[in-house]
Amino acid sequence: MKTSQEKLVAPAETAIDRVGEAKINNPLSLGRFVDEDEAVLVHISRSNVELQGKGGSKRRAFFEPAGPRSRVYYDPSKTKCAIVTCGGLCPGLNDVIRAIVMTAVHEYRVPSVLGIRFGLAGFIPEEGHDIVELTPERVSRIHEFGGTFLGSSRGPQDPEAIVDALERMNVSILFMIGGDGTMRAASAVIREVVKRRLSISVVGLPKTIDNDIDFASPSFGFDTAVETATMAIKGAHVEATGAPWGIGLVKVMGRDAGFIAAQSALACQAVNFVLIPEAPFDLLGEKGFLAALDSRMKRRGNAVIVVAEGAGQDLLDQTSRTDASGNKILGDIGGLLKGEILAHFKAQGIDATLKYIDPSYIVRSVPANANDRIYCSFLGINAVHAAMAGRTNLVISRWNGRYVHIPIDLVTRGKKRILTDSNYWRAVLESTGQPATMRND
Repeated sequence: MKTSQEKLVAPAETAIDRVGEAKINNPLSLGRFVDEDEAVLVHISRSNVELQGKGGSKRRAFFEPAGPRSRVYYDPSKTKCAIVTCGGLCPGLNDVIRAIVMTAVHEYRVPSVLGIRFGLAGFIPEEGHDIVELTPERVSRIHEFGGTFLGSSRGPQDPEAIVDALERMNVSILFMIGGDGTMRAASAVIREVVKRRLSISVVGLPKTIDNDIDFASPSFGFDTAVETATMAIKGAHVEATGAPWGIGLVKVMGRDAGFIAAQSALACQAVNFVLIPEAPFDLLGEKGFLAALDSRMKRRGNAVIVVAEGAGQDLLDQTSRTDASGNKILGDIGGLLKGEILAHFKAQGIDATLKYIDPSYIVRSVPANANDRIYCSFLGINAVHAAMAGRTNLVISRWNGRYVHIPIDLVTRGKKRILTDSNYWRAVLESTGQPATMRND
């Protein structure tokens, strides 16, 4: 799917930092090692991959492929790892944790993997959270459950205090699993590590159920979220078609990007309106949403609406309140739509039957499905390979079908969005039959 992540990327921006030169033979006995000259093109289109270099020459931007190298930086027998999960829940967190532990212990024979409880707060002694020793036996079945075995929290913590804790625990490698806020925190931790001249590798695993992390295609948990949301939409469709003037309204997650809403509509093929943050709409007026819904109802007698939580925020009373991560607290677009829709038809003497379904917390708390489980396993495995080879200041992602290393700074420079002039959004409009725009201007 084409999104607003399609930006020009300079070759220098894709270089991966290292804590030092890898000189130790890799103990892995199976598979093949990635050659240092292997590369994955950042973009497919000619206009994006060929960038202007010095003297007017053409240069191409590449991502470094993920996977084991023939030499590692850390002595496996003396390496201690730590894992922390941050931010909101997402399907697949336990799968990533499990994959990291299994690879580090079984493949590299590291003596210890520590689990940091309840996010970055777990590094702060005053918070009083215990550290968990993660063994293969302890994590062997956690992938069967939703959420995160380690717990999570929101909000920033002092990077100096985090690095103090890493030093006290003699941690060589830190795996940070979280969204863009967590990746920015990882950058701050790395700066402190560099300032102190420590040989600590920090590897990120980008997590967001909204699928809005730049250059993460897709983010893990998204496939599960779509599958779960689709079940709710099917229920809404049954309700809408089973009553006179029946309307099913489903609100899904999507603070700034409507990927879950759009993808679920394409998967279900029973949705008539998809409302996303990237496509503002008017409620009233001859071209507004209510007019379009009115037309649909009088033609077909039922409708299914899927709305992302961040859609239509301009229609609600604005607030300056934020959550612990600094995210603006959203207004309830689902509640607004429900009231406005019922009032619209009541004014015409029509008692519409509207069923409002909000599966948000179910969507994010279920165990990962088969596709996400496999994806998360590869992310965790490749995170260990990258860290052991001395790579740092990177995230593991998938690009053009290959697992790659992406600098954290590149991932955090912006957010991925649906382009409303793209073929992807056009496919959504064709699937739903809704107007291309529901604005009066």
